[in-house]
Amino acid sequence: MKNLLKLVAAVAVLLNVSFAQVKWSVDPAHTNTRFEVKHLGIALIDGQFKKLEGNVETKTGDSFDGATINFTIDVSSIDTRIEARDNHLKSDDFFNAEKFPTITLKNGILKKGKKGEYTLTGDLTIRDVTKKVVFDVVQNNGIITDPWGMTRAGFTAKTKINRLEYNVKYNDLLPTGVPAVASDVSIVVNAEIVKQK
Repeated sequence: MKNLLKLVAAVAVLLNVSFAQVKWSVDPAHTNTRFEVKHLGIALIDGQFKKLEGNVETKTGDSFDGATINFTIDVSSIDTRIEARDNHLKSDDFFNAEKFPTITLKNGILKKGKKGEYTLTGDLTIRDVTKKVVFDVVQNNGIITDPWGMTRAGFTAKTKINRLEYNVKYNDLLPTGVPAVASDVSIVVNAEIVKQK
């Protein structure tokens, strides 16, 4: 009986270890979300969101395969270096920051591909629309210990979305029929994450 109890206890410990999650948080000082869209059919205009937060959970401390990821972006932090344009982007023509103050990526799952490459599939919500989106992700130079003893990892994630599918509805056309602002938007997230102790 004593041996059986020891066996049950050992199995319980193993199960707890196998289901334990390693928690990482996004370092907002070293993370940015950038976007790029064609203007008047001739030039690319870019911008960023300056405020965001996020978390990552991994099964182990040295592998990101199967990691779960959640991000929240503050829409009002949009910055294209032109105040009038930023205010227009916050209006109902685009993001309607007053009614929809955040953009979120939830239930993200990171799946390992070739060395250092991953795909991230998650639920992207902009305004009142949620759609599944896939990012191509590269891990930048593995996992490191910084000079202050913290464990860090860095990633670059890229995708392209059709903003009209998310009710980002501004759609003025030039006399030639070319959109003033293209529907396709390229997104790049450069993220640095820190392992929680």
